[in-house]
Amino acid sequence: MKLNSIGLSASKSKLISDDLNTLLANFQRYYQNLRGIHWNIRGKRFFDLHVKFEELYTDANLKVDEIAERILTLGGVPYHTFEDYISNAKVRAGKNISKDEEAIRLIVDSLQELLIIERAILETSAEASDEGTNAMMSDFITEQEKTVWMMKAWLAEEI
Repeated sequence: MKLNSIGLSASKSKLISDDLNTLLANFQRYYQNLRGIHWNIRGKRFFDLHVKFEELYTDANLKVDEIAERILTLGGVPYHTFEDYISNAKVRAGKNISKDEEAIRLIVDSLQELLIIERAILETSAEASDEGTNAMMSDFITEQEKTVWMMKAWLAEEI
């Protein structure tokens, strides 16, 4: 078995890197959604939601960088064009969303899609003994599960 420079299977690292690129594309769409709702939110909850959406997009931007750097660490090349993001994203694009409940629903739906991708990566990275990717996915999942819970509580929906 050929190992890469960090001691992991080169072929398994390639698969993980490809999966991380899918996650990267979806995170970029999620990030853009957050920017859009941050800019366009209207109504009586504007002040609270405007700040919350900025917090979320700032965090998403940091995670985009972490994902890209992990891809590079594994020997891959991160997606970096809008074409790549659009053709590989499953997170739906939110356009012209200004109502609070619709914005929160977009966040929940996006995070649910990200969680599916992250759990699949977690499984693959565990099988490859890739603790770096494994730890990153575990951290992302923990944070995002809490955000989904909070957003669903805001919507007055059951988790």
